[in-house]
Amino acid sequence: MSGKPSVTDRVVAAGFAAGWTLVPYLPERPTAAAFGFLADRVWRRRGRSVRRLEANLARVTGLRPGSSELGELTRAGMRSYFRYFHEIFRLPSIDRAEIVRRTHVVGAEHVHGNVAAGRGVVLALPHMGNWDAAGAWLVGVGHPFTTVAERLRPESLFRRYVRFREGLGMEVLPLTGGDGHNFGTLASRVRKGGVVCLPAERDLTKSGVEVQFFGAATKVPAGPPLLAVQTGAALLPAVVYFDGADWGIHIHEEVPVPEEGTRQEKVAAVAQGLADVFEKGIAEHPEDWHMLQRLWLDDPR
Repeated sequence: MSGKPSVTDRVVAAGFAAGWTLVPYLPERPTAAAFGFLADRVWRRRGRSVRRLEANLARVTGLRPGSSELGELTRAGMRSYFRYFHEIFRLPSIDRAEIVRRTHVVGAEHVHGNVAAGRGVVLALPHMGNWDAAGAWLVGVGHPFTTVAERLRPESLFRRYVRFREGLGMEVLPLTGGDGHNFGTLASRVRKGGVVCLPAERDLTKSGVEVQFFGAATKVPAGPPLLAVQTGAALLPAVVYFDGADWGIHIHEEVPVPEEGTRQEKVAAVAQGLADVFEKGIAEHPEDWHMLQRLWLDDPR
């Protein structure tokens, strides 16, 4: 990453710094209400990100563009998105036992069983709910893990995000600007029976795998399915959502790797299997899917 940070970058970085510094010491209900108010204000302004979220939700739900139902769902989506930020500012001050207690998990045995057997696990997640709270739960139940983080602007914000996640017990590798050996590091972790967690429904590398997703083509990251194919690790799709005032996680059964075919064919089949599970999870909790970016190949730029 190069270039001097813009004024917007510096303002955003200052806002995050203030959030992690101040929000944990303020009463929870008033700050939650303030974040909800900000979410509604952003939704009413209908900026580019809000319009993109609305278009994405229209595709996954079939709701008519311009309908009041789609508008209200998009509003709920923005409130969910802002709730995520409110929560991450508070997470470092929440006792780990409380996070574990308030996280309601279906399918935890898929992680525990594989790790107990000495087999590595790759948890693949869509951008939903509170990913960081889910990570804190995973560490809290005895599974520290490695992940990869998108390089944010400015660099100070990226470093602060990394410190935040490391404070929750994660090992964080930068998507870009690191030593260039991320895949090798991740493969090493799972070959030793460790756990890796990766976002998996939006490709940021331009080397993703094309899949069908809600009836249209998109590309997903190649890393999770390739790790399963190359290392034999168990690839587990995990859907994260808000469960009332708490958090929910549905860890699905392993996506199988085909026994026949080339490596490329196996990766493509596993990637499609992931996408199929994500479809179901997003359809069940569309308001908690935080996809404010272009996703499908036929989306207008």
